[in-house]
Amino acid sequence: MKSIVLGIGNPIIGDDGVGFRVIEALEADPPPGDVTLAACDVSGLAILDLIMDYDRAVLVDAIQTVNGAPGAVYRLEMADFNTSKHTVSPHDMDLPSALDLGKKLNLKVPQAISIVAIEIPDAYVFSHDLTPPVQAAVPEAVKQVRAVLAEGL
Repeated sequence: MKSIVLGIGNPIIGDDGVGFRVIEALEADPPPGDVTLAACDVSGLAILDLIMDYDRAVLVDAIQTVNGAPGAVYRLEMADFNTSKHTVSPHDMDLPSALDLGKKLNLKVPQAISIVAIEIPDAYVFSHDLTPPVQAAVPEAVKQVRAVLAEGL
């Protein structure tokens, strides 16, 4: 099964770069199988372009929930995202809409998409460093990514 693990975020906005850090940890000890590891700072249609032609995608990103504890790691599926909080611009769309468009255009989108999300306290602080609770969550996020990849092998 051809898989991609895509770390999403912005590595100069502190905790929002946690997806990049998970990819770095996986690159140090790559998962077995046909797995591409990549990181990006894009959303919506641009993510669709990156995950096309893969059978499975694991997206790793920061998340902010109403009562979440910083450093909590969640495993989510696309069905958990009915709407998006915001888009990058009025010319872009959220990931569920982009995937729907890809299917309507008969593009080869992954049949399985999982999300490993790490709760962050703030997405607006410029820094190359993660806060301590988010940094401490990286090994658990790596473990969750490996668990997703192990399914179906």
